[in-house]
Amino acid sequence: MREAVDTGIPPTKSPLEWAVQADGKLYTALIATKPDGSQETGDISAQTTRTLDNLKQVLAAAGGSMDDVVQVLIYLTDGSDAAAMNAVYRTYFEPPYPNRATVVVAALLIPGANIEIVAHAHIGVRQSSN
Repeated sequence: MREAVDTGIPPTKSPLEWAVQADGKLYTALIATKPDGSQETGDISAQTTRTLDNLKQVLAAAGGSMDDVVQVLIYLTDGSDAAAMNAVYRTYFEPPYPNRATVVVAALLIPGANIEIVAHAHIGVRQSSN
């Protein structure tokens, strides 16, 4: 059964959770949402940094860390942003890197958003206190 993670990221108007856990696995899809709920609309480096900071926040809220991430799917709206995105990405992960795919799409739902990151992490099953 899935359980929502209280991420501390401001909620959206869409019917979604920023992250859910089930059987020790974390599932999340994130954009460059700032702590005040607005969107980072700067260049790809700024948007990647904000999105990966959100991922770190989600993982910490779920009791994990970046080392627990096993798979990442990145959506970019401009393929020429890949090098700058990779430069930031490398500062958040260490080898062995998570399995990853990067896909170029025509647009994302949020105006000005140039990156969305889907991540799966294996954090482990929570032990009941009973």
